[in-house]
Amino acid sequence: MCGIAGIIYTNGRGDVGRDMTNMLQAMKHRGPDSTGYALYGEPNDLLVMRFKLADPNDGSDFGYEERLNRSRREVEARLAKIGATIDRVEGESEYAYRATFRYDGELKPLADYVEDVPGAEVLSLGHSLEIIKDLGDAETVAEQYRLKEFTGTHAIGHVRMATESDVDIAGAHPYWAYPFSDVAVVHNGQLTNYHQWRRRLERTGHRFQSECDSEIIAVYLAQSMADGLPLEAAMKQSLEDLDGVFTYLVVTQDQLGMAKDEMAAKPLVLHEGDGVVALASEEGAIREVLNQEIDSYDPYEGEVMVWSR
Repeated sequence: MCGIAGIIYTNGRGDVGRDMTNMLQAMKHRGPDSTGYALYGEPNDLLVMRFKLADPNDGSDFGYEERLNRSRREVEARLAKIGATIDRVEGESEYAYRATFRYDGELKPLADYVEDVPGAEVLSLGHSLEIIKDLGDAETVAEQYRLKEFTGTHAIGHVRMATESDVDIAGAHPYWAYPFSDVAVVHNGQLTNYHQWRRRLERTGHRFQSECDSEIIAVYLAQSMADGLPLEAAMKQSLEDLDGVFTYLVVTQDQLGMAKDEMAAKPLVLHEGDGVVALASEEGAIREVLNQEIDSYDPYEGEVMVWSR
């Protein structure tokens, strides 16, 4: 079933970690297995890389702690070797980390080099995007990663019910548009031409971290923007190219967008207020962050909408 949510403060910034947690927790019944956030702080000259070196299910493996320490040292060594100047590397949990550093090269060689470390997976990379996802409901994940302290400009989130894959971080959303900076997607539904588009994108040099069709949407949109299309135009083209029943939310460094396929079977409700736009699979999630009576509506079939901060 799953649930998706998004929020953007069009005139400034807000307690985006707290607000997204409240929205996602209100939809816990739609997906209790894992929860994920794509949060945007103010961009700066440092790159932020969120990565993991294991899965929470791996904790009973022999030599687990020693392997994590060895892999963390190797990640730091590889960042330095490829030309990054490390600011800091912080452990967010026993297996998830946040690194900040200066780096002027292309992101793909860096991310590929890091992911050659056994067990390493880059969850996000950019100047303002931070993807955090783990097992459990929103309150559990927010407490583990101290997300209610996160202030920023916009965000999307996802609560997942595992139906076709394992309950693990690799299957959790959102998905970063590897290797494009600061682009992420959450999505509710299914692409019926997933394999066709995966093969097409792989032939152009892309590679994917998962079997999830949300990742295809993220890379498709990021590549279209890299080819010169504005976000809104790329999203409208996606409705022509991607088949299936779906609603998705996409975020870039300064925009939040939503799109519904021509059947509009997957729910999404939105509210546009003074200085804030909030979207979610259920209206109750929006009401968790707005302390007044609200007007909301369902976008139409085949509709694309984009908001900028």
